Amino acid sequence: MDNLAHALVGAALGRAIADRHVPRAALIGAVAANVPDLAEMFTGYLGWSRADFLLNHRGITHSLLGAAVEIVVVTLIIGFIVRPAPWRWVTALIAVTLLSHLFMDWQGSYGWRPFLPWKGTWYYLDWVAIADPFFWLVPLIALAWGANRHWRPLLVILCTTGLIALVIGRYVESGGTVSSWVLPLCGLSIVLAAIGWIRFWFGPVLRQRVAMGAVVVLALYAIAQGVAAQERKGVIRREALQRFGADAQWAILTNVGEPFTWEPMYASADTVAGHGWQVPRNLRLPPVMQALETPEGRAIARFARFLTARVDTTGREVYLWDSRYWRGVGKGGWAAVQLRIESAR
Repeated sequence: MDNLAHALVGAALGRAIADRHVPRAALIGAVAANVPDLAEMFTGYLGWSRADFLLNHRGITHSLLGAAVEIVVVTLIIGFIVRPAPWRWVTALIAVTLLSHLFMDWQGSYGWRPFLPWKGTWYYLDWVAIADPFFWLVPLIALAWGANRHWRPLLVILCTTGLIALVIGRYVESGGTVSSWVLPLCGLSIVLAAIGWIRFWFGPVLRQRVAMGAVVVLALYAIAQGVAAQERKGVIRREALQRFGADAQWAILTNVGEPFTWEPMYASADTVAGHGWQVPRNLRLPPVMQALETPEGRAIARFARFLTARVDTTGREVYLWDSRYWRGVGKGGWAAVQLRIESAR
């Protein structure tokens, strides 16, 4: 998921776990929850090409091995900063918030590779979209209700709320689809947050409880989508088998702005399709097979869940993409590469 969601959920988790034992537990939780992404900076992130990004993002820093190393390193750093160090509480705080990053990434349709460096298989839960406003608002409300009544935390809360409103507004303006009930519920959540702040419903004394409550609400929300997703997967699997036979590939893809709805996708070795569209995959064409032997081709092939290709009329330009993110019409998506080959074998 996005880094704002990781930070807010991490802050709520940190407060729920260790607020009475570790100073600034929410802040530490917010930072620890983003460590797998921050650690990518040490693997050359700033110099990555598009192919490098597809190959390395959510790589070793997001694996179970990488997380174990990160937990030890971050725990030692925080433990020496917080003196005297309540080591068991610092360890619990760091471990849970950092692992929350891995689970939140796993629950979407982008995927997660837990067993790197030994096994590069992607795993997908297909529960919750990569950006979900309730993973922003629910922990933010809990953090606001439990904050000290001072202008500094209020300023942070207001700025974060403004950022969320800006992101949602830009998404809607750009033509993004939002379920009819999502925006009214977001508005109601903000109103409740303001009322709770003004009336001082919780405050620092009860902030650990309200943070735990927010975590439980999000867990139930994600589980509810998981249950609905399982039912939807059964339907799409049957449709895929009827359409393409026993070797069919299929998935339900999460939709940003539309909780509890999924986009079906089906594929055979030759075709990838959804509701109302289908395109040839062209993976057996000689120019495509040659392109897949290049570093960029291998990278997109290892990333793509529904690898698709097209060759231009000259036979020299090959386009490779993941049909989760592009249908092959118009300008290429971010999960697409254009390769020029000298000649087809």
